[in-house]
Amino acid sequence: MSIPQSGGEPIEHRDQLAGYLEAGCKPRDAWRIGTEHEKFGYCKDTLKPLPFDGRRSIVAVLEGLRDRHGWAELREGGHLIGLEKDGANVSLEPGGALELSGAPLETIHETCDEVNEHLREVRDIADEIGVGFIGLGAAPIWTHEQMPLMPKGRYKLMDAYMQKVGTMGRSMMRRTCTVQVNLDFGSEADMVQKLRVAIALQPVATALFANSPFFEGRPNGFKSWRSRIWRDLDPDRTGMVPFVFEDGFGFERWVDYALDVPMYFVYRDGRYIDALGQSFRDFLNGELPALPGETPLISDWADHLTTLFPEARIKKFIEMRGADGGPWRRLCALPAFWVGLTYDQGALDAAWDLVRGWDAETREALRVAAGKDGMQAEVGGLKMHDLAREVVALADAGLKARARPGAGGLVPDETHFLNALKDSLETGTVPADELLDRYHGDWDGDLTRIYADYSY
Repeated sequence: MSIPQSGGEPIEHRDQLAGYLEAGCKPRDAWRIGTEHEKFGYCKDTLKPLPFDGRRSIVAVLEGLRDRHGWAELREGGHLIGLEKDGANVSLEPGGALELSGAPLETIHETCDEVNEHLREVRDIADEIGVGFIGLGAAPIWTHEQMPLMPKGRYKLMDAYMQKVGTMGRSMMRRTCTVQVNLDFGSEADMVQKLRVAIALQPVATALFANSPFFEGRPNGFKSWRSRIWRDLDPDRTGMVPFVFEDGFGFERWVDYALDVPMYFVYRDGRYIDALGQSFRDFLNGELPALPGETPLISDWADHLTTLFPEARIKKFIEMRGADGGPWRRLCALPAFWVGLTYDQGALDAAWDLVRGWDAETREALRVAAGKDGMQAEVGGLKMHDLAREVVALADAGLKARARPGAGGLVPDETHFLNALKDSLETGTVPADELLDRYHGDWDGDLTRIYADYSY
Protein backbone atom coordinates (compact mmCIF):
# COMPACT_ATOMS: atom_id res chain seq x y z
CA MET A 1 0.00 0.00 0.00
CA SER A 2 1.10 3.53 -0.70
CA ILE A 3 2.89 5.81 1.72
CA PRO A 4 0.80 8.95 2.42
CA GLN A 5 1.63 12.24 0.75
CA SER A 6 1.69 15.57 2.54
CA GLY A 7 1.76 19.22 1.58
CA GLY A 8 1.70 20.50 -1.96
CA GLU A 9 -0.10 23.44 -3.49
CA PRO A 10 -3.78 24.08 -2.81
CA ILE A 11 -6.18 22.90 -5.51
CA GLU A 12 -7.88 26.04 -6.76
CA HIS A 13 -9.36 24.75 -10.01
CA ARG A 14 -10.23 21.40 -11.52
CA ASP A 15 -7.57 21.63 -14.26
CA GLN A 16 -4.95 20.89 -11.61
CA LEU A 17 -6.34 17.37 -11.20
CA ALA A 18 -5.62 16.36 -14.79
CA GLY A 19 -2.47 18.46 -14.67
CA TYR A 20 -1.17 16.29 -11.86
CA LEU A 21 -1.49 13.20 -14.06
CA GLU A 22 -0.11 14.97 -17.13
CA ALA A 23 2.96 15.99 -15.15
CA GLY A 24 3.97 12.33 -15.30
CA CYS A 25 4.72 12.57 -19.04
CA LYS A 26 8.43 11.97 -19.63
CA PRO A 27 10.69 11.74 -22.67
CA ARG A 28 11.57 8.17 -23.64
CA ASP A 29 15.11 8.41 -22.27
CA ALA A 30 13.67 9.21 -18.83
CA TRP A 31 11.35 6.19 -18.69
CA ARG A 32 12.06 3.99 -15.69
CA ILE A 33 10.98 0.67 -14.17
CA GLY A 34 9.66 0.43 -10.61
CA THR A 35 8.95 -3.08 -9.34
CA GLU A 36 6.95 -3.84 -6.20
CA HIS A 37 6.58 -7.22 -4.56
CA GLU A 38 4.98 -8.51 -1.40
CA LYS A 39 5.68 -11.62 0.66
CA PHE A 40 4.25 -13.30 3.73
CA GLY A 41 6.38 -13.62 6.87
CA TYR A 42 5.95 -16.47 9.36
CA CYS A 43 7.59 -18.05 12.41
CA LYS A 44 9.52 -21.12 11.28
CA ASP A 45 8.72 -23.26 14.31
CA THR A 46 4.95 -22.64 14.43
CA LEU A 47 4.32 -21.74 10.76
CA LYS A 48 2.04 -18.96 12.06
CA PRO A 49 2.07 -15.42 10.67
CA LEU A 50 4.40 -12.89 12.23
CA PRO A 51 2.99 -10.69 14.98
CA PHE A 52 3.61 -7.00 14.65
CA ASP A 53 5.84 -6.69 17.73
CA GLY A 54 8.10 -8.93 19.75
CA ARG A 55 11.36 -10.85 19.41
CA ARG A 56 10.18 -12.64 16.25
CA SER A 57 8.05 -10.05 14.55
CA ILE A 58 7.61 -7.59 11.75
CA VAL A 59 9.17 -4.85 13.87
CA ALA A 60 12.19 -7.07 14.55
CA VAL A 61 12.71 -7.53 10.80
CA LEU A 62 12.35 -3.80 10.12
CA GLU A 63 14.72 -2.93 12.96
CA GLY A 64 17.26 -5.43 11.63
CA LEU A 65 17.11 -3.91 8.15
CA ARG A 66 17.47 -0.46 9.66
CA ASP A 67 20.38 -1.26 11.94
CA ARG A 68 22.33 -3.71 9.78
CA HIS A 69 21.62 -2.57 6.23
CA GLY A 70 21.31 1.19 6.47
CA TRP A 71 17.60 1.77 5.91
CA ALA A 72 16.02 4.88 7.41
CA GLU A 73 12.88 4.34 9.46
CA LEU A 74 9.38 5.62 8.80
CA ARG A 75 7.01 5.94 11.75
CA GLU A 76 3.32 6.56 12.24
CA GLY A 77 1.77 7.15 15.65
CA GLY A 78 5.04 6.10 17.26
CA HIS A 79 5.07 2.75 15.44
CA LEU A 80 7.83 1.65 13.07
CA ILE A 81 5.84 0.96 9.90
CA GLY A 82 8.33 1.28 7.04
CA LEU A 83 11.83 2.04 5.77
CA GLU A 84 13.42 3.99 2.94
CA LYS A 85 16.79 3.99 1.17
CA ASP A 86 18.10 5.07 -2.24
CA GLY A 87 14.68 5.79 -3.72
CA ALA A 88 13.15 2.51 -2.52
CA ASN A 89 10.72 1.81 0.32
CA VAL A 90 9.95 -1.17 2.51
CA SER A 91 6.38 -1.00 3.74
CA LEU A 92 3.74 -3.17 5.37
CA GLU A 93 0.57 -4.50 3.82
CA PRO A 94 -2.50 -4.47 6.10
CA GLY A 95 -1.99 -8.05 7.31
CA GLY A 96 1.75 -7.67 7.80
CA ALA A 97 3.09 -8.79 4.43
CA LEU A 98 6.42 -7.10 3.72
CA GLU A 99 6.58 -5.07 0.51
CA LEU A 100 9.54 -3.71 -1.37
CA SER A 101 8.61 -0.72 -3.52
CA GLY A 102 11.68 -0.53 -5.68
CA ALA A 103 13.48 2.55 -6.89
CA PRO A 104 12.84 3.79 -10.46
CA LEU A 105 15.56 1.99 -12.45
CA GLU A 106 16.64 2.04 -16.10
CA THR A 107 16.85 -1.70 -16.84
CA ILE A 108 15.43 -5.01 -15.68
CA HIS A 109 19.00 -6.09 -14.92
CA GLU A 110 19.07 -3.37 -12.24
CA THR A 111 15.60 -4.31 -11.03
CA CYS A 112 16.61 -7.94 -10.60
CA ASP A 113 19.78 -6.92 -8.75
CA GLU A 114 17.60 -4.84 -6.45
CA VAL A 115 15.28 -7.80 -5.81
CA ASN A 116 18.24 -10.06 -5.07
CA GLU A 117 19.81 -7.61 -2.65
CA HIS A 118 16.52 -7.04 -0.85
CA LEU A 119 15.81 -10.75 -0.42
CA ARG A 120 19.38 -11.33 0.82
CA GLU A 121 19.01 -8.56 3.39
CA VAL A 122 15.64 -9.85 4.57
CA ARG A 123 16.94 -13.39 4.86
CA ASP A 124 20.01 -12.17 6.77
CA ILE A 125 17.70 -10.80 9.46
CA ALA A 126 14.99 -13.46 9.24
CA ASP A 127 17.31 -16.46 9.61
CA GLU A 128 18.78 -15.02 12.79
CA ILE A 129 15.41 -14.73 14.51
CA GLY A 130 13.75 -17.89 13.19
CA VAL A 131 11.53 -16.23 10.59
CA GLY A 132 10.77 -17.19 6.98
CA PHE A 133 9.23 -15.40 4.01
CA ILE A 134 7.25 -16.95 1.17
CA GLY A 135 5.92 -15.55 -2.10
CA LEU A 136 2.35 -16.64 -2.87
CA GLY A 137 -0.75 -14.89 -4.17
CA ALA A 138 -2.79 -15.80 -1.10
CA ALA A 139 -2.04 -17.12 2.38
CA PRO A 140 -2.47 -20.89 1.99
CA ILE A 141 -3.54 -21.86 5.51
CA TRP A 142 -3.98 -18.89 7.82
CA THR A 143 -7.42 -17.66 8.83
CA HIS A 144 -8.57 -14.07 9.00
CA GLU A 145 -8.35 -14.14 12.80
CA GLN A 146 -4.70 -15.20 12.71
CA MET A 147 -3.63 -12.20 10.61
CA PRO A 148 -2.83 -9.08 12.62
CA LEU A 149 -3.99 -5.72 11.25
CA MET A 150 -1.05 -3.35 11.09
CA PRO A 151 -1.23 -0.20 13.27
CA LYS A 152 -1.69 2.22 10.38
CA GLY A 153 -4.58 4.65 10.34
CA ARG A 154 -5.32 4.02 6.67
CA TYR A 155 -5.80 0.31 7.29
CA LYS A 156 -8.10 0.78 10.26
CA LEU A 157 -10.41 2.93 8.14
CA MET A 158 -10.27 0.58 5.15
CA ASP A 159 -10.97 -2.45 7.31
CA ALA A 160 -14.22 -0.97 8.57
CA TYR A 161 -15.32 0.21 5.12
CA MET A 162 -14.52 -3.04 3.31
CA GLN A 163 -17.19 -4.87 5.29
CA LYS A 164 -19.85 -2.56 3.81
CA VAL A 165 -19.02 -2.67 0.09
CA GLY A 166 -18.13 -6.30 -0.70
CA THR A 167 -17.52 -9.70 0.81
CA MET A 168 -13.78 -10.17 0.24
CA GLY A 169 -12.14 -6.81 0.97
CA ARG A 170 -10.78 -7.85 4.34
CA SER A 171 -9.38 -11.05 2.83
CA MET A 172 -7.58 -8.92 0.24
CA MET A 173 -6.11 -6.72 2.94
CA ARG A 174 -4.80 -9.46 5.17
CA ARG A 175 -4.26 -12.53 3.03
CA THR A 176 -3.12 -11.65 -0.49
CA CYS A 177 0.21 -10.65 -2.04
CA THR A 178 1.11 -9.32 -5.48
CA VAL A 179 3.99 -8.37 -7.70
CA GLN A 180 3.50 -5.32 -9.88
CA VAL A 181 5.50 -2.99 -12.06
CA ASN A 182 5.17 0.77 -12.48
CA LEU A 183 5.99 2.21 -15.91
CA ASP A 184 6.15 5.64 -17.52
CA PHE A 185 4.38 7.26 -20.46
CA GLY A 186 5.52 9.96 -22.84
CA SER A 187 2.29 11.80 -23.61
CA GLU A 188 -1.45 11.56 -23.11
CA ALA A 189 -1.78 9.51 -26.30
CA ASP A 190 1.00 7.19 -25.16
CA MET A 191 -0.69 6.79 -21.79
CA VAL A 192 -3.98 5.90 -23.46
CA GLN A 193 -2.45 3.24 -25.68
CA LYS A 194 -0.41 1.73 -22.86
CA LEU A 195 -3.30 1.71 -20.39
CA ARG A 196 -5.63 0.06 -22.90
CA VAL A 197 -3.08 -2.66 -23.62
CA ALA A 198 -2.42 -3.02 -19.88
CA ILE A 199 -6.08 -3.47 -18.98
CA ALA A 200 -6.83 -5.84 -21.85
CA LEU A 201 -3.82 -8.06 -21.18
CA GLN A 202 -3.93 -8.16 -17.37
CA PRO A 203 -5.75 -11.53 -17.60
CA VAL A 204 -2.72 -12.95 -19.43
CA ALA A 205 -0.50 -11.79 -16.57
CA THR A 206 -3.00 -13.22 -14.07
CA ALA A 207 -2.84 -16.60 -15.82
CA LEU A 208 0.94 -16.71 -16.25
CA PHE A 209 1.61 -15.69 -12.65
CA ALA A 210 -1.29 -17.60 -11.02
CA ASN A 211 0.06 -18.81 -7.69
CA SER A 212 -2.76 -19.03 -5.15
CA PRO A 213 -4.66 -22.34 -5.48
CA PHE A 214 -5.03 -22.79 -1.70
CA PHE A 215 -6.96 -20.95 0.98
CA GLU A 216 -7.56 -21.90 4.61
CA GLY A 217 -5.72 -25.17 4.24
CA ARG A 218 -7.17 -26.71 1.08
CA PRO A 219 -7.54 -26.23 -2.68
CA ASN A 220 -10.01 -23.49 -3.50
CA GLY A 221 -10.88 -24.39 -7.11
CA PHE A 222 -8.99 -21.43 -8.60
CA LYS A 223 -5.49 -21.05 -9.97
CA SER A 224 -5.46 -17.46 -8.67
CA TRP A 225 -7.66 -17.07 -5.62
CA ARG A 226 -6.19 -13.61 -5.26
CA SER A 227 -7.79 -12.66 -8.58
CA ARG A 228 -11.10 -14.09 -7.37
CA ILE A 229 -10.93 -12.01 -4.20
CA TRP A 230 -10.49 -8.82 -6.22
CA ARG A 231 -13.69 -9.54 -8.13
CA ASP A 232 -15.82 -9.11 -4.99
CA LEU A 233 -14.14 -6.31 -3.14
CA ASP A 234 -15.59 -2.89 -3.98
CA PRO A 235 -17.19 -2.30 -7.38
CA ASP A 236 -16.67 1.47 -7.14
CA ARG A 237 -12.91 1.17 -7.34
CA THR A 238 -11.95 -2.22 -8.87
CA GLY A 239 -12.28 -4.09 -12.14
CA MET A 240 -11.52 -3.68 -15.84
CA VAL A 241 -12.58 0.00 -16.17
CA PRO A 242 -14.30 -0.31 -19.59
CA PHE A 243 -14.52 3.48 -20.06
CA VAL A 244 -10.76 3.44 -20.80
CA PHE A 245 -11.63 2.02 -24.25
CA GLU A 246 -14.20 4.68 -25.12
CA ASP A 247 -13.48 7.37 -27.71
CA GLY A 248 -12.00 10.49 -26.18
CA PHE A 249 -10.49 8.77 -23.15
CA GLY A 250 -7.61 10.68 -21.56
CA PHE A 251 -6.49 12.31 -18.35
CA GLU A 252 -9.76 14.22 -17.92
CA ARG A 253 -11.84 11.06 -18.13
CA TRP A 254 -9.66 9.38 -15.49
CA VAL A 255 -10.25 12.43 -13.30
CA ASP A 256 -14.03 11.98 -13.70
CA TYR A 257 -13.70 8.33 -12.68
CA ALA A 258 -11.55 9.15 -9.66
CA LEU A 259 -13.93 11.88 -8.50
CA ASP A 260 -16.79 9.36 -8.57
CA VAL A 261 -14.93 6.95 -6.28
CA PRO A 262 -15.87 7.49 -2.61
CA MET A 263 -13.05 8.69 -0.39
CA TYR A 264 -11.35 6.82 2.43
CA PHE A 265 -9.47 9.53 4.33
CA VAL A 266 -7.68 12.85 4.44
CA TYR A 267 -4.12 12.82 5.80
CA ARG A 268 -3.22 15.73 8.04
CA ASP A 269 -0.37 16.23 10.52
CA GLY A 270 0.52 12.57 10.69
CA ARG A 271 -2.97 11.19 11.14
CA TYR A 272 -5.75 9.85 8.97
CA ILE A 273 -9.07 11.69 9.21
CA ASP A 274 -12.12 9.53 8.49
CA ALA A 275 -13.75 10.56 5.21
CA LEU A 276 -15.21 7.14 4.39
CA GLY A 277 -17.79 7.31 1.63
CA GLN A 278 -17.46 11.07 1.23
CA SER A 279 -17.00 12.85 -2.09
CA PHE A 280 -13.83 14.47 -3.42
CA ARG A 281 -16.15 16.69 -5.46
CA ASP A 282 -17.51 18.07 -2.20
CA PHE A 283 -13.95 18.50 -0.97
CA LEU A 284 -13.19 20.68 -4.02
CA ASN A 285 -16.15 22.87 -3.06
CA GLY A 286 -15.10 23.17 0.59
CA GLU A 287 -18.04 21.00 1.66
CA LEU A 288 -16.34 17.81 2.87
CA PRO A 289 -18.03 16.75 6.13
CA ALA A 290 -14.70 15.49 7.47
CA LEU A 291 -13.06 18.93 7.04
CA PRO A 292 -15.84 21.52 6.66
CA GLY A 293 -14.70 24.71 5.01
CA GLU A 294 -11.36 23.27 3.83
CA THR A 295 -10.39 22.59 0.24
CA PRO A 296 -7.85 19.96 -0.79
CA LEU A 297 -4.13 20.12 -1.40
CA ILE A 298 -2.54 18.39 -4.37
CA SER A 299 -1.25 15.78 -1.89
CA ASP A 300 -4.87 14.92 -1.04
CA TRP A 301 -5.50 14.22 -4.71
CA ALA A 302 -2.36 12.07 -4.86
CA ASP A 303 -3.56 10.11 -1.83
CA HIS A 304 -7.05 9.67 -3.25
CA LEU A 305 -5.64 8.21 -6.47
CA THR A 306 -3.97 5.48 -4.40
CA THR A 307 -7.40 4.31 -3.21
CA LEU A 308 -8.46 3.29 -6.74
CA PHE A 309 -7.78 -0.42 -7.34
CA PRO A 310 -8.56 -1.36 -10.96
CA GLU A 311 -6.50 -4.01 -12.75
CA ALA A 312 -4.22 -1.24 -14.02
CA ARG A 313 -4.27 2.38 -12.92
CA ILE A 314 -2.61 5.70 -13.61
CA LYS A 315 -1.07 8.18 -11.26
CA LYS A 316 2.04 9.88 -12.64
CA PHE A 317 2.82 6.47 -14.11
CA ILE A 318 0.94 3.27 -14.94
CA GLU A 319 0.70 0.41 -12.44
CA MET A 320 0.22 -3.16 -13.68
CA ARG A 321 -1.76 -4.90 -10.93
CA GLY A 322 -2.95 -8.30 -12.17
CA ALA A 323 -0.28 -10.76 -10.99
CA ASP A 324 0.05 -12.98 -7.92
CA GLY A 325 3.12 -12.76 -5.73
CA GLY A 326 5.42 -15.65 -6.39
CA PRO A 327 8.86 -17.23 -6.70
CA TRP A 328 12.02 -15.28 -7.37
CA ARG A 329 12.16 -15.85 -11.14
CA ARG A 330 8.73 -14.37 -11.61
CA LEU A 331 9.60 -11.27 -9.57
CA CYS A 332 11.96 -10.39 -12.44
CA ALA A 333 9.70 -11.83 -15.15
CA LEU A 334 6.80 -9.46 -14.50
CA PRO A 335 8.69 -6.24 -15.31
CA ALA A 336 10.24 -8.02 -18.30
CA PHE A 337 6.76 -8.95 -19.55
CA TRP A 338 5.36 -5.43 -19.36
CA VAL A 339 8.50 -3.50 -20.34
CA GLY A 340 8.80 -5.66 -23.44
CA LEU A 341 5.19 -4.96 -24.36
CA THR A 342 5.10 -1.23 -23.65
CA TYR A 343 8.57 0.34 -23.90
CA ASP A 344 9.10 -0.57 -27.57
CA GLN A 345 6.66 1.10 -29.95
CA GLY A 346 6.58 -1.82 -32.37
CA ALA A 347 5.63 -4.28 -29.63
CA LEU A 348 3.08 -1.85 -28.18
CA ASP A 349 1.42 -1.33 -31.55
CA ALA A 350 1.29 -5.07 -32.15
CA ALA A 351 -0.19 -5.66 -28.69
CA TRP A 352 -2.86 -3.03 -29.35
CA ASP A 353 -3.67 -4.61 -32.71
CA LEU A 354 -4.11 -7.92 -30.88
CA VAL A 355 -6.68 -6.61 -28.37
CA ARG A 356 -8.35 -3.62 -30.03
CA GLY A 357 -11.25 -5.71 -31.35
CA TRP A 358 -12.22 -7.16 -27.97
CA ASP A 359 -15.35 -5.82 -26.31
CA ALA A 360 -15.83 -5.24 -22.59
CA GLU A 361 -17.58 -8.58 -22.15
CA THR A 362 -14.62 -10.44 -23.66
CA ARG A 363 -12.11 -8.62 -21.48
CA GLU A 364 -14.11 -9.34 -18.33
CA ALA A 365 -14.66 -12.98 -19.29
CA LEU A 366 -10.91 -13.39 -19.79
CA ARG A 367 -10.30 -11.92 -16.37
CA VAL A 368 -12.69 -14.38 -14.74
CA ALA A 369 -11.39 -17.38 -16.69
CA ALA A 370 -7.73 -16.54 -16.01
CA GLY A 371 -8.25 -16.60 -12.27
CA LYS A 372 -10.21 -19.84 -12.43
CA ASP A 373 -8.28 -21.88 -14.99
CA GLY A 374 -4.91 -20.22 -15.53
CA MET A 375 -3.26 -21.36 -18.75
CA GLN A 376 -6.24 -23.63 -19.49
CA ALA A 377 -8.66 -20.69 -19.66
CA GLU A 378 -10.76 -20.31 -22.81
CA VAL A 379 -13.24 -17.58 -23.77
CA GLY A 380 -15.22 -17.51 -27.00
CA GLY A 381 -12.60 -19.46 -28.91
CA LEU A 382 -9.72 -17.47 -27.38
CA LYS A 383 -7.43 -20.01 -25.72
CA MET A 384 -5.25 -18.52 -22.98
CA HIS A 385 -2.30 -20.74 -23.83
CA ASP A 386 -2.27 -19.52 -27.44
CA LEU A 387 -2.86 -15.92 -26.40
CA ALA A 388 -0.09 -16.03 -23.81
CA ARG A 389 2.30 -17.53 -26.36
CA GLU A 390 1.63 -14.64 -28.72
CA VAL A 391 1.89 -11.98 -26.03
CA VAL A 392 5.14 -13.31 -24.57
CA ALA A 393 6.58 -13.40 -28.10
CA LEU A 394 5.71 -9.72 -28.47
CA ALA A 395 7.35 -8.95 -25.12
CA ASP A 396 10.44 -10.89 -26.20
CA ALA A 397 10.65 -8.91 -29.43
CA GLY A 398 10.21 -5.66 -27.53
CA LEU A 399 13.07 -6.50 -25.17
CA LYS A 400 15.31 -7.45 -28.08
CA ALA A 401 14.52 -4.12 -29.72
CA ARG A 402 15.35 -2.29 -26.46
CA ALA A 403 18.72 -4.07 -26.49
CA ARG A 404 19.65 -3.09 -22.95
CA PRO A 405 22.77 -5.11 -22.05
CA GLY A 406 23.64 -6.44 -18.60
CA ALA A 407 26.49 -8.16 -16.76
CA GLY A 408 29.00 -5.65 -18.07
CA GLY A 409 27.85 -6.17 -21.64
CA LEU A 410 28.06 -9.96 -21.54
CA VAL A 411 24.26 -10.28 -21.71
CA PRO A 412 23.00 -8.48 -24.83
CA ASP A 413 19.44 -7.74 -23.71
CA GLU A 414 16.77 -8.45 -21.09
CA THR A 415 15.00 -11.35 -22.83
CA HIS A 416 16.32 -14.03 -20.45
CA PHE A 417 14.11 -12.60 -17.71
CA LEU A 418 11.17 -14.06 -19.65
CA ASN A 419 12.52 -17.61 -19.33
CA ALA A 420 10.18 -18.52 -16.47
CA LEU A 421 7.22 -17.58 -18.66
CA LYS A 422 8.63 -19.42 -21.66
CA ASP A 423 8.86 -22.53 -19.47
CA SER A 424 5.16 -22.14 -18.66
CA LEU A 425 4.33 -21.81 -22.34
CA GLU A 426 6.26 -24.98 -23.11
CA THR A 427 4.55 -27.04 -20.38
CA GLY A 428 1.16 -25.35 -20.36
CA THR A 429 1.41 -25.00 -16.59
CA VAL A 430 1.87 -22.13 -14.14
CA PRO A 431 3.03 -22.06 -10.49
CA ALA A 432 -0.45 -22.96 -9.22
CA ASP A 433 -0.40 -26.18 -11.25
CA GLU A 434 2.92 -27.17 -9.72
CA LEU A 435 1.63 -26.47 -6.23
CA LEU A 436 -1.49 -28.57 -6.81
CA ASP A 437 0.63 -31.40 -8.18
CA ARG A 438 2.77 -31.31 -5.05
CA TYR A 439 -0.29 -31.18 -2.78
CA HIS A 440 -1.89 -34.21 -4.41
CA GLY A 441 1.48 -35.94 -4.87
CA ASP A 442 4.47 -36.06 -2.56
CA TRP A 443 2.92 -33.74 0.04
CA ASP A 444 0.00 -36.18 0.39
CA GLY A 445 -2.37 -33.34 1.31
CA ASP A 446 -0.03 -31.85 3.95
CA LEU A 447 -0.07 -28.16 2.98
CA THR A 448 2.42 -27.23 5.72
CA ARG A 449 5.07 -28.62 3.38
CA ILE A 450 4.69 -25.52 1.22
CA TYR A 451 6.74 -23.40 3.64
CA ALA A 452 9.92 -25.48 3.57
CA ASP A 453 9.73 -26.09 -0.18
CA TYR A 454 8.75 -22.63 -1.48
CA SER A 455 10.10 -19.98 0.89
CA TYR A 456 12.70 -17.53 -0.33
